[in-house]
Order: sequence, then C-alpha cells, then structure tokens
Amino acid sequence: MDYQETLAYLYARLPMYQRIGKAAYKADLSNTWALMDVLEHPERELKCVHVAGTNGKGSTAHMVASILQEAGYKVGLHTSPHLKDFRERFRLNGRMIGEDVVVRFVERYRSGFEPVQASFFEWGVGLALWWFREEEVDIAVIETGMGGRLDSTNVVGPEVSVITSIGLDHAEFLGRTEEAIATEKAGIIKQGVPVVVGEVKDSVSEVIRARAREKQAAFILVDSTMPLPGPLDLAGAHQLRNARTACTVADTLTTWGWSIPPEAIRLGLSRVVRNTGLMGRWQVLNERPMIVADVAHNRDGFRVVSEQLGTSEFERLHIVLGVVNDKDLSALRELPKEATYYFCKADIPRGLEVEELKRQAAAFGLKGTAHPSVAAALLASRSCSGPDDLILITGSVFVVAEVI
Repeated sequence: MDYQETLAYLYARLPMYQRIGKAAYKADLSNTWALMDVLEHPERELKCVHVAGTNGKGSTAHMVASILQEAGYKVGLHTSPHLKDFRERFRLNGRMIGEDVVVRFVERYRSGFEPVQASFFEWGVGLALWWFREEEVDIAVIETGMGGRLDSTNVVGPEVSVITSIGLDHAEFLGRTEEAIATEKAGIIKQGVPVVVGEVKDSVSEVIRARAREKQAAFILVDSTMPLPGPLDLAGAHQLRNARTACTVADTLTTWGWSIPPEAIRLGLSRVVRNTGLMGRWQVLNERPMIVADVAHNRDGFRVVSEQLGTSEFERLHIVLGVVNDKDLSALRELPKEATYYFCKADIPRGLEVEELKRQAAAFGLKGTAHPSVAAALLASRSCSGPDDLILITGSVFVVAEVI
C-alpha cells in the first residue's frame, strides 16, 4: 500500500471516536497491552511526560515539548486529534512523522494488530510509542485522548504526570461531576512519580491529592501568581495559565535531574508554534476583517473564548459555530449573545444537524442563520462583515479543521 491506501485502510477498518462517537470508545486497556506485546513494549524504553486534563492539555503538551527542544533534547510529541493531516499527531522536534514510516508501520504490524481489533486511537498510540523508540528520543510528551485511568496512553511510565484542568466534558464516559472526572484523570498518577496539577477547584484538588498520597507521588500545585520568564506566542489568559503549568513541569523535571536552563524555558514559551506546529488556538487567519479560529468545544473552553473576546477590539462580532452531537449544549450559554451567529455542521457523521443547533442555541439567546456547510457559513459571515469586525470560528475541532 502507498500512504493514501494506508490511510484509507486505517479509516475504513477502524472506528474513530472523534468521527462517530460512543461506538468507537473502548474504556479498557487490554487492547493496548496486547498491542504493546506485539510491539515488544516500546513504552518500557521511553522517558515521558504524560499530560491529561479537560482543557489546556494540548497547548500545555506543546509548550512542554517546545521547552524541552530549546533545552537541546530530542523530543517526541503525541497529541490528538489532528486538524488537517493524520501525521500531526506524531512529531519529532516539531517535524511530522514521514508518510513512509506510517506505511512501514502498518505493513509490518497489521497481521498482529488485526486479531486484537484495535481502535483507531489504539493504533495511533502504538505507532507513536514505536516510532519514538525507533528514533531513540530523549523524552516524549504524551497527551491523553480522553480521561486518563483507562486511556490507551496510560501504559507509559512517565517522569512527570500532568493534570492541567478539570471540567465537565465527556461526562457520559467519565462521570457527571467534576470530582468523578478528576478521579478518572488522576488515574494517570503512577507510584512515586510526581504529578503537576494546574488551576483546579479545592474539591477537585483534594481528589487528585488523595490519589497522589495513595501512590506516594509528590503533589505539585501550580502557583497561579507565578511570573512567566518572558512573552508567550499564544494569545489569551488561559494560555498564561497553561504556560505556568508548563514552567512547573520544567522545574519538576529539573529537580529530577533533567537539564533545562531558564533560557530554554523563556525561548520555549516564545516559540511554541514555530517549534511544534500547534494550530487552532486563537489562530488568526485574516486581519481585515479579523478572522480567528479556536477549537473551544465545551463550557470552560467557551468561557475562555468569551474572555478573550472581551479583551479584543472590534466593531461587530460574527461567530461561525458548529458542534458535535454528543456535547452538553448548555455550554452555549457561555458564548456572547450580542454576536451574529452562522450555524453550520462539520462534514462528519458526528456533527450536530444545523437546524437542531440553531434551535437549541436560540434557547440561550444566540441568534443567527443556518448554513449547509462550514465554508458556506464562513462565506456568509465575511459577506456581512466590515473591515473592523471580528469573525470567530469555533465549537469543534472539525469545524476549525475545515477552514485553516
């Protein structure tokens, strides 16, 4: 198979949670352990930073990777989901995995993976850990997919565990309260391995702290007043919070013997996009009118986006909005009512039908028009915008993926 045939094989054969939802979800690590057997356990040979959290885990993982790169290390980075290219999930010092490597991996291991009936995500975890071992990385930054305790990435033995935040998302799988979700996220804490915890409520902090005590793991709460060593190339107060978490991870690694000078932290935070290829976080696509894409998709994410809008200057606000069909739509109350909305559905089975989105959004005071596609919604927003207006594209990774 060539690369496109290999991708077609993966997408056609294996269910993908991001596209079809619950039918693809496997809350069990038995498959992943079986894959590790097939791969001769690459996870045992890797040093890792393992990052979980409801929001901020992707940005924080990219920041940590950027800092480690600036410190001179050979750094693997595994994140999900991707926006445009499957290979975005697998990076080595910012460089995406080669198409030929993906083809070689699938050809080599499909006979061993097929009897396990591995999910799309499990295939990806196997590929990431195998490739990082092949490349002899110094350290790999691994972002969880969903949850933590039963996430496929939870086969790694990290140098540091990280929990960026706790909020209500994927409640159907992880629990209906923040404390229940925290229990699942805290499942990544390993015996004797320090855990860095971002800004969380006291009740949530206690859940994570109790798990850390059980595992005799140092519990390190990020100082919300910590000054950053220099500018950050990502916009928003929430990214400052993520940056403090990344700095605390770097300090913790230093305590454990890694060489990360202050200048590496400063440069790493100022070069996140350049070093890692991060996209979709308040990403400016156009200047006049200002067009911004952000992958916010839950209550906390929408709240952060609204805070960022409050610090932005514009004449009128237009929001291109699409969501997936298993989200709690009460999160829409966090979005500004004064905007004009252009409702749409991303081109995936899991997208919420546009007329249903428009109807439910109206209940939260969000008014606008329905459009047959993301592209049509964006075109309509541009035709109604003046040069001093702001257009925000948000609600789902898949909506953003269609415009960047």
